[in-house]
Amino acid sequence: MIPKQAFGRTGHMSTRTIFGAAALSRVSQEEADRTMETVLRYGVNHIDTAASYGDSELRLGPWMERIRDQVFLATKTGDRTYAARDSIKRSLDRLRVSTIDLIQLHNLADPAEWETALGPDGALKACIEAKEQGLVRFIGVTGHGLSIARMHLRALQRYDFDSVLLPYSFVMMQNREYASELEALWAHCRRNNVAFQTIKAITRAPWGDQPHTAATWYDPLREQADIDVAVSWVLGTRPCFLNTVGDIDVLPKVLDAADRFTGQPSDEDVRRVMEQRHMEPLFV
Repeated sequence: MIPKQAFGRTGHMSTRTIFGAAALSRVSQEEADRTMETVLRYGVNHIDTAASYGDSELRLGPWMERIRDQVFLATKTGDRTYAARDSIKRSLDRLRVSTIDLIQLHNLADPAEWETALGPDGALKACIEAKEQGLVRFIGVTGHGLSIARMHLRALQRYDFDSVLLPYSFVMMQNREYASELEALWAHCRRNNVAFQTIKAITRAPWGDQPHTAATWYDPLREQADIDVAVSWVLGTRPCFLNTVGDIDVLPKVLDAADRFTGQPSDEDVRRVMEQRHMEPLFV
């Protein structure tokens, strides 16, 4: 059974493993249906998508008509200006819903874009208005890269976001500066009951010049035993949420690992996987 915990201050008891619906970006409805059946079979009750995830919102739409009251639904807007208002309405239409639980400013890492999005006529203004209109319930911020923990903390000092999302893995945390900034962000989130979502748990390394053999934009771990260690490390080190992999074939292994989670793996197990799989940081 995948454990649940309160998703920050929202009051929703979310499974600690959140379905990262980027996995539905470039699949058929039939493939999406099989994937959703798997996700629901594991009891996952929180779905995270984005306007920029290809056909993901469209693939989720038929399911939202059936299970909307059973799941916490999150999406993202990549707009930086007040035009995010139109992005939110488009997501509502594509998802076939009247309300989104969580709207997130997507990958807000670039300082100039950050200033625009959080400025007087930026995307945040559109999100706040959508919340006032009952179109969304909560507002979050997401991002990638080595500066993102620092940028998220800065964002939380500008606006009291309900959630953050950023990379977190045992490989990422070998970077001392990133680890220090993530810990500062984590402390703020714990004090203020901000939901802490993590991504890229099972990243093995960047693709480099090798052929892409998965739908992810990084080379993922493939063996169940390795994924068990990576997933258990994230879930075991702190009470955060793990957003699943963006590949429908690797996804069941992540869900299976979360379903069997019993605690943090040993340092020896972690080092073994890192060495055997030649793991490298995704962001440098």
